[in-house]
Amino acid sequence: MKTKDWLLPYLKENKRMLGFVIFFGVLTIFSAALLMFTSGFLISKAATRPENLLMIYVPIVAVRTFGITRAVSRYMERLVGHDVVLRIVTKMRLRVYRLVEPNVLSSFAKKKTGEVLGILAEDIERLQDLYLKTIFPMLATLFMYGLAIAALGWFSWPFALLMAFYAGVLLLLFPLVSLLVTKAKVQAMKAGRHRLYERLTDAVMGISDWQFSGRQHDFIQEYEREEEALSQDERQRMRFVRWRNTAAQGVIALMMVSMLRWTAEQTARGELAPVMIAAFVLVIFPLTEAFLPISDALSEIPAYQDSFGRLSRLAKDQKEPKISLHQDIPRIAAGGRVTLELRHVSFQYDHTEQTLDDISFTIRPGEKLALLGPSGAGKSTILKLIEGAVSPTAGQVVLNGVPTTSLGVDIAKWVAVLNQKPHLFDTTIRNNIRLGREDATDEEIVWAAKQVKLHDYIQSLPLGYDTPLLETGVRFSGGQRQRIALARILLQDAPIVVLDEPTIGLDPMTEKELMLTIFEVLKDKSVLWITHHLAFVHMVDAVLFLDRGKLQLHGTHEQLLKTSERYKRLYAMR
Repeated sequence: MKTKDWLLPYLKENKRMLGFVIFFGVLTIFSAALLMFTSGFLISKAATRPENLLMIYVPIVAVRTFGITRAVSRYMERLVGHDVVLRIVTKMRLRVYRLVEPNVLSSFAKKKTGEVLGILAEDIERLQDLYLKTIFPMLATLFMYGLAIAALGWFSWPFALLMAFYAGVLLLLFPLVSLLVTKAKVQAMKAGRHRLYERLTDAVMGISDWQFSGRQHDFIQEYEREEEALSQDERQRMRFVRWRNTAAQGVIALMMVSMLRWTAEQTARGELAPVMIAAFVLVIFPLTEAFLPISDALSEIPAYQDSFGRLSRLAKDQKEPKISLHQDIPRIAAGGRVTLELRHVSFQYDHTEQTLDDISFTIRPGEKLALLGPSGAGKSTILKLIEGAVSPTAGQVVLNGVPTTSLGVDIAKWVAVLNQKPHLFDTTIRNNIRLGREDATDEEIVWAAKQVKLHDYIQSLPLGYDTPLLETGVRFSGGQRQRIALARILLQDAPIVVLDEPTIGLDPMTEKELMLTIFEVLKDKSVLWITHHLAFVHMVDAVLFLDRGKLQLHGTHEQLLKTSERYKRLYAMR
């Protein structure tokens, strides 16, 4: 994966709109130059006290025209430019998500949460500046550079070449020197900022661990030390920028003196009217104003390269999403009846002991199974296998005979999961429930809320279904959040539902009410209930007990009470 794969395809895809951006950029600089040119001419002409007002009327109109054109073209440049860039950035973020999402539960995922968030937020955000501050201005400025030299050459090619040299120092030499001098510094600062972003993200996600360990002050001090080191590098870079800008102003002053001398000589020879002196001198300001930012823009190229490199490594490291076997999908969907089977499944993470060893069981349409076992027994690994996030090292996990690993993201059509802590987004209750099926009507959303016994509470709120949940749904209790997630599952209408310990952290009364609701609304679904305790286990058709990667017990609740002393003791301790 090369850097160009993260740049050229987006440029080619949006080349028409990019052409408009460059056109408006050139028009902005051109209008600004002509505005100063006609303003200088108008001031000089008015100072001569012309006998007829019409002698200055045309320059007055021209000043107004170029002033309005400059403002309008600048607005259009930014409007179209930001529109194109936001489209590109959106596709980049979606591409990164598609690279990461299929492997996020996998043991093969090589990226930490902080690093992935850093790529999505910091690296791709940085690439916005590549377009807005480097590519667009550079192309527009180079075009105007050639146009200005050609226009001046119409009067005098020797002087035009001299001014081309001065302008080239601003447009080419200073940016190149800036790039060479600050390259190492910019790369180090970019890598440092990304590292700080990763550390801060991971620390925020594990803030409770920092507090419990009593080392939160150590983290803050270390973070501030690294931040101060980056600030020191930034101050050194800005010191160089100030010296460079001072030198650039010296070059501009030299251009002004040269222009004054040349126009004076042309006037003395009678080849140029005296009123044109100010016009030629003032036109230097808008042109050099467009040249100066290029040095800062090119100085950031190492930072862009760092971002492109990280994106390329991400694409190389992450496994590509699996493509659905479309020929197998009709077999699964036929009749809407789905059987889930684990056929002699074994699984082992890299360089670890065997996690699962020869696991076999079947969940038939409408059947309810409870998968019990202590922490570390392998229950979560079975969930990953069912979701197709990992592949078994031996055996198969199949839906109507089709391996789950071959279904990719299409697995959601047949398997829904109610997690321990389902995520609620900072939007309305209605939108959070609608995540189960995007085309669900308001009536269907109300139906789902009624099924999970949440409708009356929602209606009691001032905004009803339009009530915002805030981030992670903090204004709702744990049981209410689970009911909203359960309503999503009802809209998703998958034939198999996996309950991944959905009552953890709930009080006994809330737990009982939620479990009764879950089994009531899912009575027509196949259910695999993953849990570590035996409360409400009598409500399922069969019980599986997993310990140390092996199925130790398998039978109905009543059978196990009669035949297994261990199960009887565990049930008594519920």
